[in-house]
Amino acid sequence: MPGPVLHTGATVTCPHGAPLNIVAAGSRVTVSGTTAAVLTDQGNVTGCPFTVPPSKPQPCVSTKWLAGATRVTASGQPLLINPAGAVCLSADQIPAGPPVVSGTQARVVAT
Repeated sequence: MPGPVLHTGATVTCPHGAPLNIVAAGSRVTVSGTTAAVLTDQGNVTGCPFTVPPSKPQPCVSTKWLAGATRVTASGQPLLINPAGAVCLSADQIPAGPPVVSGTQARVVAT
């Protein structure tokens, strides 16, 4: 499925509204002046407020990218596209849902 390319400056949050920061391992490919994100890049979440009853904190801390572009790569890895095929995880690796992408670049579309 085609979609806008995600990059390190994209506006992404966990399902609970905490910011997700894409940490790119390489910087050879850029879109909109920032590094393009690929399937092997880290997605770190900070400040997630999620708790499970009765009051056990279970915040999102990372993201596992599940799928990227099928035909476009950077440094041999599929580019991440919006909608992002991913799931946010707690420190115990418990899935909490997909990240929410609300801002990406609009000029480059990958398939």
